[in-house]
Amino acid sequence: MVSKEFQLQMQGFGLTTAEIHYRLPDYRDLLQLFIWQEYDIAPDFPTLKHFLDYWEREIEGPLHSVRVAHHCLIQPSEWRAVDGVITLQ
Repeated sequence: MVSKEFQLQMQGFGLTTAEIHYRLPDYRDLLQLFIWQEYDIAPDFPTLKHFLDYWEREIEGPLHSVRVAHHCLIQPSEWRAVDGVITLQ
């Protein structure tokens, strides 16, 4: 049985981390930090956009800023030609 995460990676999804700063509902001058991490597709980030739409619709703390990092975990390997031979005896 193959995990859901591996299947997503094989479909082109990469690990996305969002650093979400939001204002506290009762103290608008204070910022709080929330870290969100999920598999998503760059550069459109539909999963993140869906989550942020939910946040704005259902959560009272208004968003201040969102910083996103994305990395594809499965990608073609790097191949490099090497000139020379090392012999071990």
